[in-house]
Amino acid sequence: MAQFHEFSTESVDAALQAARANQETMAAQSFTGESSLSQTGEMSVLAECIKLSVEDHKVCLSLPLGLGKHCIPIPVNIPNGTAAQACLTICTTWGIPTGAKVSVIVAGITVVSQTFGKC
Repeated sequence: MAQFHEFSTESVDAALQAARANQETMAAQSFTGESSLSQTGEMSVLAECIKLSVEDHKVCLSLPLGLGKHCIPIPVNIPNGTAAQACLTICTTWGIPTGAKVSVIVAGITVVSQTFGKC
């Protein structure tokens, strides 16, 4: 049975707090006339990178924000047991979470990334 790795609640909360703080700054700028039409309100914030190992040519993760449990396939040329990192980025619009992106990194190279929800 696959082992589902989890990201810390504290890291996810800190990423969401950063996105909300950015939104508050943008809102304040709009009231003073300092805002720019180039600001879309979309922001992605790195929450955390965790260490794990490739098992059965995949990594399995339990995602926050109600996004569920998922196994992400890893290229076959990467052997089972290989040390890897899974990095979670939280995607927001106007400070509200809309999805997440997971990047799997092996030996400093991103071998796969997948989005969940809207990013």
